[in-house]
Amino acid sequence: MNNEHEDDPVLDRFHFLVNAPALFNAVTTAAELRIFSFLSGKPGARAEEIGAFSGLPAHQLRVLLQAVCTTGLLERGDGGYHNSAVAEELLAPDGPDSWRHILTGWKEVYYPAFAHMTQALRAGTNTALHLHPGDEPTLYERLAHNPPLEEVFHRAMTAFTLRSVDALIDQPVFGDVRHVLDVGGGDGSTSARLVARHPGMRSTVFDMPSVSRLADGAQAAAHGAGRPDRVDLLAGDIFTDPFPDGPDAVLFSHVLEIFDEDGILHLLGKAYASLPPGGKVLLYGYNVSDDETEGIFGARLGLYFNVLASGRGMAYPARDYERWLGRAGFEEVRTVGGLPYEHGLSLGVKR
Repeated sequence: MNNEHEDDPVLDRFHFLVNAPALFNAVTTAAELRIFSFLSGKPGARAEEIGAFSGLPAHQLRVLLQAVCTTGLLERGDGGYHNSAVAEELLAPDGPDSWRHILTGWKEVYYPAFAHMTQALRAGTNTALHLHPGDEPTLYERLAHNPPLEEVFHRAMTAFTLRSVDALIDQPVFGDVRHVLDVGGGDGSTSARLVARHPGMRSTVFDMPSVSRLADGAQAAAHGAGRPDRVDLLAGDIFTDPFPDGPDAVLFSHVLEIFDEDGILHLLGKAYASLPPGGKVLLYGYNVSDDETEGIFGARLGLYFNVLASGRGMAYPARDYERWLGRAGFEEVRTVGGLPYEHGLSLGVKR
C-alpha cells in the first residue's frame, strides 16, 4: 500500500477489525479462566503462576497471554503480568455486572450466528436460528429448549443492563409513577433497580413463562430473600396476551428494537389502550445517529437481530420512535438522548 495511507485511521481500524474475532475470543477465554481476577489479587504474577492457576499448558498460555497483551488489556513488565485499568474495572470483578458475563453470552449466542450473515441478509430472515432447537420464529422462544444457554444469555443481558440502567432509573419522569408495567423485562433486574430507587413505586414484569421462572431464581440469588416484594411477575406473550390494567406507566426497555415497524406499532397500541389518561410510555434502548452512520453497539445489535434473534428490527434513530409514538396517539413526545452506551429514552403521554 502507498505510504500516504499508512497513517489513515480507517486503515488502522481495518487492521484491528480483521483480527478482532480471534482477539475477542482470546480476551473471553482469559475472562472465563478468571485470569483477570487472579491478576487483580496478585498483580505482577509470572506466567508460571498464571499457568498453575489456570491449568493451561505453558505454550498455550504463552500464546494466549501474548494475544491479550496486544489488546492492551494485559500489560507485561519485569517478567510479570498486570491488568490494565480497563481490565481491572470491567473484567476482574465477578459481580452481576461484570463484562465477563457479557463476553461469554456474546461468544456462546451472538457470534456463532454471524458466520451466517451473508446467507441471512440475502434471505431476508434469521437463517442462523437453525443453530438452536425448536420451530419457534425467534431466538427468545427457542432458548426455552436449552435452559443452560438461556441462563447464559440472560446473565449477559443482565450484566449489560446493569451497566446502563442507572441512566434510566434516575430520570425525573419516574418521580410520580406509582406502578410500571415492564414489558419484556427479562429477569427483573431493571424493575428491581427501579423500585429500589423509587420507594413509592411497584412494578410488574411481563415476559415469557420460561423467563419468568428464570427471573424468580435470578432475583432470589441477587437479593437473598427472593425478589423485591414490589416486583411482580406476569407470564405471557406480549403480542397476543392483553396488557393488564392498573399501571400508570409502560416501560419497553431493550424490547422494541427487536421488531419492525408493524410490531412496534402493535405494542405501542396495546400500551396506549391499557394506560389511563395521563399515563406514560417509556422506550429505553439503543439509538443510532439520525443519519444512521454512527453507533458501533447499535450496529452489532441490528446485525444480531436480523441474522439470529428475530429476523427484523435494528437500533433505530430516536426520530423513528418519536414518529411511532405520535402515530399510536401519544402526545408530549420527546427523547432524552446522549445516555451511556448509545442509549436514549423516548417517551409520550396519553391524554
